[in-house]
Amino acid sequence: MTRYPETDGAVDELEPPHELTALDRCDSCGAQAYIRVVVSSGELLFCAHHGRKHQEKLSEIAHSWHDESSRLVAESRP
Repeated sequence: MTRYPETDGAVDELEPPHELTALDRCDSCGAQAYIRVVVSSGELLFCAHHGRKHQEKLSEIAHSWHDESSRLVAESRP
């Protein structure tokens, strides 16, 4: 988990996130991460499955939600 310095809660003060790559792994299962969630204590990465599974609860505390799961469909096309 990446830790961010304390801010006044404004998300735009954080560095813009890099595009998720194959090196970014889901914190729940280790699959490739397609969702990044920034909370007050840091950053959480999830595969599309676990991101959707935890979305309802995390949306209550998330500072930002970055979802690249649409790449799954794009990457599967020739």
